[in-house]
Amino acid sequence: MRYARRALTILTLAALVVTTGCSVEKDGGDGGTDASSQCGSGKEFLIGMSQANNAEPYRQVMNDDVNTAAKTVPGFRVVVADAAQDNSKQVADVENFLSQGINLLIISPNEAKPLTGVVKKAYDQGIPVIVLDRKVEGDAYTAFIGGDNVAIGKAAGEYYAKTLLPQGGKVVEISGLPGSTPAAERAQGFRDGIASNPKIEIVATQTAEWLREKGQSVMDAMLKAQPKIDAVYAHNDPMAEGAYLAAKAAGKETAIKFTGIDALPVPSGGIKAVEQGRLQATFQYATGGREAIDLAKKILVDCTKDVPKSTTLGTMQITKDNAAQAYTELGGKQ
Repeated sequence: MRYARRALTILTLAALVVTTGCSVEKDGGDGGTDASSQCGSGKEFLIGMSQANNAEPYRQVMNDDVNTAAKTVPGFRVVVADAAQDNSKQVADVENFLSQGINLLIISPNEAKPLTGVVKKAYDQGIPVIVLDRKVEGDAYTAFIGGDNVAIGKAAGEYYAKTLLPQGGKVVEISGLPGSTPAAERAQGFRDGIASNPKIEIVATQTAEWLREKGQSVMDAMLKAQPKIDAVYAHNDPMAEGAYLAAKAAGKETAIKFTGIDALPVPSGGIKAVEQGRLQATFQYATGGREAIDLAKKILVDCTKDVPKSTTLGTMQITKDNAAQAYTELGGKQ
């Protein structure tokens, strides 16, 4: 995979050097040396990890996966910056990383469009950029690692159409942060999945921005606005759990079915919620943290010139029938 953009010939300037792999030379108007030109074993590497929002349990696990994997690579040091779901702060975090001379950037964007420019800036400076979980616009990055959110949403929809609500029913959708690619893709996929069962109707959609407490408040409002709700399709497990709590407070937790996405193998995660009966199902959405560090090692230590532009992580449907087994297989923490 080539890091550089097309070489442009300008009358007043020599042709720019096409950067390939980690053998990079930067035009260097400021006299600096491109961080990725120093690949190889026995070196120290600073990796900036720009996280969208540490308050989300999924992102805490992602950070843990990145840090755990990085500790196994001699010379790797990871610095994590929490954007706290603030686009402008995340832009500033990346700018700060660039000023520190990072050798590689891992970023999970809060939203796609607002982060596209600064990701491109890093990439144009010759810094390898791994976009994790959520996408940016365009292709000015080294590699993307994440799940297929359309496929995951479709799998959830098919589960509703064939198993959860085969006779049809009224569904409310609690969606992720507007502007984030997983929210749009999980919504699209779900609609594709339920299309085979015209008796299923989405009666309301509301964002809870991936957060449990907002899922609870959104569900509370939906319960008051909707005379009948048969099921809740939440774009992640914390929002599904929040919706369950609101329904329980209203005495309706047994009359409504709940599903989520993430399936984190931790005691507070979605797999345990399924095992304990609060959720009917969840769908695995791997963090990609370990895979990101594996790729970073190939780029920085092994000096690999060609890496995959996109890596799609696998998923699985988890119900009460396989929850205990899935928890163990995914390395569940007791």
